Amino acid sequence: MIKTNAIRILYPEVVVTRGDDAFDEAGNQVMYDETAVQAYIDSNAYKGRRAAEYPPIGDQLDALWKGGEAAAEMLAMVQAVKAKYPKAQ
Repeated sequence: MIKTNAIRILYPEVVVTRGDDAFDEAGNQVMYDETAVQAYIDSNAYKGRRAAEYPPIGDQLDALWKGGEAAAEMLAMVQAVKAKYPKAQ
């Protein structure tokens, strides 16, 4: 996850970031907790890792459409990625 995205999620008043500085709509600097932002990034890192390794969505949909063994194989591939990158607790 990109740091600026994490800042905007944790601090919805932030509309612009420049480097490590964040600003609200009026251009006022918004102070944020760097530790909280990093904790949010760390706790959501599994999402990007999973997305990078999941089979393409078209292949997943094709397997669902075919059903049977194709769907079972696709489910096994997806479950393996989920097991490799579990949700942060």
